[in-house]
Amino acid sequence: MRHPPRSGLLVVLGAAVALVGTAVAPVLTASGATPACTVEYSVTSEWDAGFQGSVKVTNNLAALSSWSLTFDFGAGQKVTQGWNAKWSQSGVTVTAANESYNGSLGTGASVSAGFLASRSGSNPVPASFRLNGTTCNVDSEPTPTTGPTSTPTPTPSPSDPPVPEDGPPALRVSGNKLVDSGGATRRLLGVNRSGGEFACVQGNGIWDGPVDDASVKAIADWNVNTVRIPLNEECWLGLSNIRPEYAGANYIAAVKDLVAKVKAHGMTPMVELHWTWGQYTGNSAGCSDVHASCQKPMPNMQYTPAFWTSVANTFKGDPAVVFDLFNEPYPDRATSTAAQAWTCWRDGGTCPGIGYEVAGMQDLIDAVRATGAQNVILAGGLAYSNDLSQWPAYKPTDPTGNLAAAWHVYNFNSCSNESCWDSTLAPVAAQVPLVAGEIGENTCAHSFIDRVMKWFDDRSLSYLGWTWNTWNCATGPSLISGYDGTPTAFGIGLRDHLRAIG
Repeated sequence: MRHPPRSGLLVVLGAAVALVGTAVAPVLTASGATPACTVEYSVTSEWDAGFQGSVKVTNNLAALSSWSLTFDFGAGQKVTQGWNAKWSQSGVTVTAANESYNGSLGTGASVSAGFLASRSGSNPVPASFRLNGTTCNVDSEPTPTTGPTSTPTPTPSPSDPPVPEDGPPALRVSGNKLVDSGGATRRLLGVNRSGGEFACVQGNGIWDGPVDDASVKAIADWNVNTVRIPLNEECWLGLSNIRPEYAGANYIAAVKDLVAKVKAHGMTPMVELHWTWGQYTGNSAGCSDVHASCQKPMPNMQYTPAFWTSVANTFKGDPAVVFDLFNEPYPDRATSTAAQAWTCWRDGGTCPGIGYEVAGMQDLIDAVRATGAQNVILAGGLAYSNDLSQWPAYKPTDPTGNLAAAWHVYNFNSCSNESCWDSTLAPVAAQVPLVAGEIGENTCAHSFIDRVMKWFDDRSLSYLGWTWNTWNCATGPSLISGYDGTPTAFGIGLRDHLRAIG
């Protein structure tokens, strides 16, 4: 949904969203003086063969017009990708040099940058850091380590609910159906839990409203079996424009915590990339901001493959988690022909009318699969995922065969009647699983989604209502008026229908 930016609600972060591992913190020297520079080094996510890290550099001396941070890895780690700096590695020495847009570093100013790296065993913290050749954190106390690495496993929050034996199924694609490990057909029927895409980038928290166990149980009580969780790539990657308490390790831990709660109530979590980096001011632009503060026409090559590499590594061991690559592509609004738009959608690169390098659906599938993740992937089409007319012709390649089509529909969309669904959706649904990731109407009634659900029910297809947030219906579809599950007039239609399905 192309909703307006929301202010959100401030959510207090608990133990479940603590940093995965902060290795070096800024300190005073033994004499009480401030060191020339301080560096905070964090491991925000870690998996068998790699990890995601970040550095925050603070300059405490005279202002710099350019900067270069160096440090040495001690266990064979290799930087493979990075952002907010020009990353390179020679032998064990890693260098992060400023980009053209963040070279100025005044007295007391800080800059943050992140990276992905491979590893083959332990992951010790670099022993020292040098800013333009000057050693940072002089006389700082070393951070204790746990075992052979510097990134102790977080202790589960005592409030985290246990995952029941009848949790959500492992999913895979079989022909044009989603099936579980026993081969039984599964439909994804549920709601969107909006908030993770906007609250963090607006500095208002991580979620919009509560995501405690009671509020997640209220979702399940509607007979929901799937919850779609929109995300923000800059918040996940911990880029420098996001408040640290809502970004990086804290954000990732909060998402993992919500995914665990969704699963604990037997529902399938669908993690979805909603807002992304990249400046677009062309036709139908949602904002002029280069940052991830609105819906952009396409993902970007600078950060989105890194986002999906990190997300895939985080959840690749859990085949119950579904990946939705990008909320609502609309390169058709920027290009002059349908062929240009669909080519941009699939292949990315330099796309007419879009000023940044685009990551196509194939790029993102490749990023996910390179991690070894075999989770089901959804890819929406053009026109804000409402146009699937040429989806089969431009279908990306997935070596695992676990690719499904995503579709969005509202009463105000172009393809919003049974005739269009018969002509454009039915051919797609005959080839791959079809999931309506967002259905809704802006009338605060449910007559339109009643028609959508009937069409999808008749074909045993999947759909999710937008959205499980307590917004005024005048600003967009809102299913609830309270996080205890009290429905709006619109929400009554979805709730009663899902309960009737049983």
